[in-house]
Amino acid sequence: MTKEINERELVLEILLEIMRDHVKSHVALQNTLGKYQYLEKRERAFITRVTEGTLEHMIEIDYILNQFSSVKVNKMKPVIRMILRSAVYQMCYMDSVPDSAVCNEAVKLAVKKGFRNLKGFVNGVLRTVGRNKDQVKWPDEKDAVTYLSVRYSIPEWMTEQFLEQYGREITEKIFGDFQKEKPLTIRCNLQKQTPEKLAELLQEEGVNVKPHPYLPYAYWISGFDYLGSLKSFQDGAFQVQDLSSMLVTEIAAPKKGDHVIDVCAAPGGKALHMAEKLEGTGLVEARDLTAYKTELIEENVMRLGFENVTVSCQDATVPVLESEGRADIVIADLPCSGLGVLGKKTDLKYNITQEMQKELVKLQREILTVVRTYVKPGGKLIYSTCTLNREENEENVSWFLEAAPEFLPVSLSEAVCDSLKSAVEGNMLKLLPGIHQSDGFFISAFQKKE
Repeated sequence: MTKEINERELVLEILLEIMRDHVKSHVALQNTLGKYQYLEKRERAFITRVTEGTLEHMIEIDYILNQFSSVKVNKMKPVIRMILRSAVYQMCYMDSVPDSAVCNEAVKLAVKKGFRNLKGFVNGVLRTVGRNKDQVKWPDEKDAVTYLSVRYSIPEWMTEQFLEQYGREITEKIFGDFQKEKPLTIRCNLQKQTPEKLAELLQEEGVNVKPHPYLPYAYWISGFDYLGSLKSFQDGAFQVQDLSSMLVTEIAAPKKGDHVIDVCAAPGGKALHMAEKLEGTGLVEARDLTAYKTELIEENVMRLGFENVTVSCQDATVPVLESEGRADIVIADLPCSGLGVLGKKTDLKYNITQEMQKELVKLQREILTVVRTYVKPGGKLIYSTCTLNREENEENVSWFLEAAPEFLPVSLSEAVCDSLKSAVEGNMLKLLPGIHQSDGFFISAFQKKE
């Protein structure tokens, strides 16, 4: 058996885990790459690209398959459907492997998985796609919902929601940005390293480093194979964190000695950023719902070397009486529909429903009702999400100001750099992919009356 077949088989297993078993895409991919660390950089890159690319373009791929297959995608056996999807992605988006080779490998994989009787079907569909992929009949651009849904592989109901809330021009910019490959964003751990020295260390390790335009301690990095193998990462010189998440701490503006409670903290980026800003003083309580999540936080606390952070398992909907009135800052970065990070977590768009969005709004309000009691007079509550859905963002802010009259909105215009001032509206900051150099993100700030 060749290595190429092994790579495609691993891709198939990852995709089935994600779509059939509802394992989060980044978890399924990381688990497989962690298990097969001996694979060469090229092989790991192939697995990552085909997995992520197939998920990213799946609605478009299904549209193509339905034009050239006698059996519609939703009627196919799950294994065959996924073999065809990943093969069509390779044929349409990867020039490194000839279509004939992609087709042959897909047939071999179908046979290996026990579908010898369907090898002729797989072969016929893929060869037809190979011959006709430049003649696909796409939806009419005038039908904005269908066209954008297929063109950018976003479910139709979600496309309708974006069009209603943002209009076609901005929606298309956001969707286009979701499909762009981006470098990883990191934050320098200023307690261990200067940004300039960190850039030198990374470059010595063969990493491409580019300063982020919004914050002086943030960088974009690329060109490395395995993050965990970088000595600068192992030594805690930096934390992987998107720019939008760093802005939560900038807006919170902690002072030395502050008591901070982060109620949904995993994997710990914001809590650790707060601890760094406190310069060894005060206390950051990092809480999350499960042992798995708190273990992620603890790993990062240990690696970065902070001693002013405690980690605990805590359901944010359950009041902690001893926390009432004690926090100078409460960070409530709450569970949400994730519509701002569909470029990174591509499986979300296939798993989130409108009903789930409604339930998330209820959960967000339930948590805010609990954690607002933790803020001491004069203290701040920072509410944030990585979604772009107005109901979870602006409407929650309006609800909170009405439901919690002891809080006042805090203007954010002075808390961000000039490049982001246009993204501020009162006590709210909304970052849009394709408009801002960031994930999609929403932040709002409130202060408890003295």
